[in-house]
Amino acid sequence: MFGKGGMPGGMAQLMKQANQMQNKMKKAQEELAKREYEGTAGGGAVAAVINGDHMIVSLKIDSEVMKAGDTEMLQDLIKAAVNDGVQKAKKTSAEEMEKITGGMGMPGMF
Repeated sequence: MFGKGGMPGGMAQLMKQANQMQNKMKKAQEELAKREYEGTAGGGAVAAVINGDHMIVSLKIDSEVMKAGDTEMLQDLIKAAVNDGVQKAKKTSAEEMEKITGGMGMPGMF
């Protein structure tokens, strides 16, 4: 009737499953942090590579954009490319976590 540590059998099984899910989530988060996501803007004139920790890995700016001399436009393109990469990273992370949790809301995991 009672499982490990004096807990009812069902509760012990539930705790085991929760622990397994937590371990899977930790492993997935570590793997996601290593991935890279490319965000682009201006038809590829600016490309930003973002890692799973949402840090910029690299930034490429087409030389034609630089020749235009429009600083405000360049700033907007960089911001858009970085945001595009971050959104891709967040979306992938959420999708991977949902696979593990089966859609259960896990506070503080995203």
